[in-house]
Formats: sequence, C-alpha cells, structure tokens
Amino acid sequence: MRYGFIIDNRKCIGCHACTTACKAEHQVPLGVNRTWVKQVEKGEFPNTRRLFSVMRCNHCTEAPCVEICPVEALFFREDGIVDFDNRRCIGCKSCMQACPYDALYIDPENHTAAKCNYCAQRVDIGLEPACVNVCPEHAIISGDMENPDTEIAQLLAREQVTVRKVSKGTVPNLFYINGDEASLTPSLTERSNEYFWNSQSLGVGHYAKEAEKLAFSNGDAIQTLMQGNRQTATAGEVAQNGPSKSIDLMLGKPRRIYDTPEKGVLWGWEVSGYVLTKAISAGAFLIPFLSLVSGAAQPGLNNVWWGLGLALVFLGATGALLVKDLDRPDRFLNVLLRPQWGSWLVRGGYAISVYGGLIALNGLFLFLNIRVLEEVLIWVTAISAAVVAIYTAFLFAQAKGRDFWQSPSLSLHMLVHSVMAGAAAFGILSFFQDAQADWTRFLTTVLIVGLSINLFTIFLEIVTPHPTVDAKAVVKMIVKGRYRRLFWFGVMAFGNILPLVLLSAGSGSLLLAASGLIALIGIYLTEHIWVEAPQRIPLV
Repeated sequence: MRYGFIIDNRKCIGCHACTTACKAEHQVPLGVNRTWVKQVEKGEFPNTRRLFSVMRCNHCTEAPCVEICPVEALFFREDGIVDFDNRRCIGCKSCMQACPYDALYIDPENHTAAKCNYCAQRVDIGLEPACVNVCPEHAIISGDMENPDTEIAQLLAREQVTVRKVSKGTVPNLFYINGDEASLTPSLTERSNEYFWNSQSLGVGHYAKEAEKLAFSNGDAIQTLMQGNRQTATAGEVAQNGPSKSIDLMLGKPRRIYDTPEKGVLWGWEVSGYVLTKAISAGAFLIPFLSLVSGAAQPGLNNVWWGLGLALVFLGATGALLVKDLDRPDRFLNVLLRPQWGSWLVRGGYAISVYGGLIALNGLFLFLNIRVLEEVLIWVTAISAAVVAIYTAFLFAQAKGRDFWQSPSLSLHMLVHSVMAGAAAFGILSFFQDAQADWTRFLTTVLIVGLSINLFTIFLEIVTPHPTVDAKAVVKMIVKGRYRRLFWFGVMAFGNILPLVLLSAGSGSLLLAASGLIALIGIYLTEHIWVEAPQRIPLV
C-alpha cells in the first residue's frame, strides 16, 4: 500500500478551493499553507497561457525531512503517508531545509513544523482528503498507487506524468499530468514582490476598476505599456507605479503571477555563530594536541588549562546558540531523550555531549595528576574534537533542499576553520601572557598554513563547477550578487589576506593577536555567507 496524489493540470482552473478546504479542515493559520496553487504565465501576446500547479508535500518514499528530523516528529505510516506529530517537534527547522519542495512551514501559533499530512484522519475512516473532496473539476486524484483497481493507479499506467526535482532521489509520490516545466521548476521564473493581486494598493473589485480608470486618464498610458512590450497590466500596478513604470516583464518570459510569501532565512546568525563557537571549542583542544604530537612546541601546563577552559566555555556557548535557534527551546532535551539516530542533529548533539564529558575528564585527570591511560584519553578527545568540528557538514548535506550545502569539501572547510579558530584564540591569549618563543612560532605557522588552506578551500568551492542551477546561482550571488562586497572585502581581503600579510610582515605577540582576531571575524563572515546565501534560493 502506497498512497499518492495526481494533479491533472488539464482540468485545474486555479480556483483555490483546495487551499481553502485544507485550511478549514486543519485550522491552518493565515500566512501559511499546506497546499496552494502557484500560477505562472508564459508565452507572448497573443499566444499566451496561464498555468496552475497545486503545490504541497510530495509524501516522498525517501523523504529527506524524515531522515533529518532529530525527534521523529516526522514519520512514515504503513500506507506511505508522511505524517507528523507536533507534540515532539522542537522547531529546529531542519525539515524545512531538507525538503526540496518547500512543503513545510512553522505554525505561527504553536511554533512547530507542519505540512500536508494527506488528511490522514480522514483516510483512516475511509474518506478522501479534503482537497480531493472539494475540487470542482476532479483535478486532484488520490488513492493507493499499488492497488491496480484504483483510479490513481490506472491513470499512472495510462498517462504520461511528471514529478518535481527527480534528481534529488526523494522518489516523490505527487505526480502531474500535463505538468509544465515553467511552473514546476523554480529557477525558470523569478520571485517578485509584484504579483496578481498583492500590488493593488487601492483594493479589489469595484475599487480596483476605479483605480484603473484614474490611472489610464493619461492618454499616453497605453502607448507606454506597448513600448514596454507589455499589453496588459493589473490595476494595482498602474495605480501604485503609474503608467510609465507599470511593469518591465515581457510575456515572452515565464513569470509568476500568484505565489506564496518567502519564508526568509530559516537559519540565521545563531547558526553562523554556533559554527564559530564550535570551531573555537574544538580548536582549543586540537592546537595543544597537534603541538605535542608534532613535537613542534611544548604548549606548557598553563596553555593546556587554557585550552580545556576555552573548549568548555565555547562548547557551552555552542549549546546556548543551538537552543536559542529552536522555535520550541522548551523541548530541546527531546534531541537527547527521544533521538532519531539517522539525523546528524542528534549525532552532533551526542558528539558535543561526549566531547564535553571528555574535556571535563581531561581536566580531572590533569588536576589529580592521574597518568593512567593519559595518552589514550588525549587521542580519544582529539578524535571527538574533530567530529565536533565537522559534523555540521554532514547535517548540511542532509538538507537536500539546499544544493550548495552538498559540497564534498564542506568537511575540510569546517575542520580547517576549527584549527584556525584554535590557533587564533591562543594567539589572542599570547598577548596577555608571556608565551614561549617556540609556542608563538607554532601558532604563527599553524595560522599561516590554516589561512592558506582556507583560501584554497574557498577557491575550490567557488571555482569547481557545480552540477545544479541552484548551486550555481548561490555562487553567483556570493561572487557577483548580494554578498559580493561582504565576500571580496570582508571574507577574502579582510578575513584572510590581511592576517596573512600581518603574519608574514613580522613576529610578535601584538601582530599574532591582531591576526587571530581578524581571522576569527573572517571565519564568522564566511560562515554567515555560507549559511545564509543558499537559503535565498526559492525552492518552489
């Protein structure tokens, strides 16, 4: 048994009855939707067409939202429906990052994730989903796709159907008959603030018509629109912008005319900050460890204590930022007490906990001067620090909705940042204490090598050809678009090249401390861009 949907675009009239029925059935708040109808226009006058595409959860056979959810709030039913339990949800928003179809949202009333659940409560008593029941054209077909007697199974056997983003490997169970690429592929149309109805500043219906009469009282209005290769304009566009600026989009290019609001950046400064604090915490142990293993320098007892202290303090800051980013911080213990082990959020949570315990144990052994298994404990803690440093790369890889995060170099990127952050932190400390010359030279060398590798890693992530349109769009946004100044001047020139120049110019605790501080700022700016930019690519 495997339930699915077919959207028959030959019949859909874009009436939005499915949207309103879904809202009524599930008491969905204003501003969010479990199902909605995207509208796209394509063609050039007079050969134009308006496309209607019902958007909702695809109830994927290999649902990435289920895989990434740390608390089993999302789960598979025996009939294949992807359901959710909002009593478990911690509001981490991981599922929203993982879903390539932008089907989930955070409920503004209870601050937990929600989505289409196939009206499971109706299916259980033999009824069809509310959207199917209400559709006046029978454009939405539901049922068991593995039962050959059902209408959906017969349509799948008889008709040519398409699915969205098949390359993601999610095996979606939402199919479109007569689906059009312009409507189903987000990158083929651009998001805008000016849509079918939302630009009408003077109302709808009668009031919109009055606004249109007023705007077109200028005799040049029609000519202005024709010169812009646009034969029609909504009353709101004319009323708000005037005839000369009504719109600059041609009907020859597919364009959205009805859309949902953007959900914005889901993971903000808290996530960028936690990546930095986690890097400092891991690096604070790794730097003394590397100096001992390599024999390049003796950190000294004082720096060992500082390393353990920094590791614990910044690990605590990491936990605090993680909790702050949750929409339901009161449930954060669910990650440890109700874990879904496939999620790297859970694995990371336990890695952080184990690392914290090992740091405390190292401190205890050092305080009591216990030498039994000392070397084994140090190596285990170093491995744990490395895991803490890089596990976020695997979490980002589970977020299949964000193509740029699927980079294989992201683990190296985060490991290098941890080593850089550790050396930078000790470099700043060296300014406030009498550091040995070999220790200072070691920190300088590590920071120079780290900055060099970091520049090379960034170069690889930017220059290496990316396989998808979305990933390429992120690179363009970073290098030439929205983030170009922050990237070139903040990350590259200030955060990496400047500390390299300072460290190469001479030695001394002041230069080392200044370079360390600048490097830490550079790490944060890099993570800010790498976390935020991919989230600005529309998924639907």
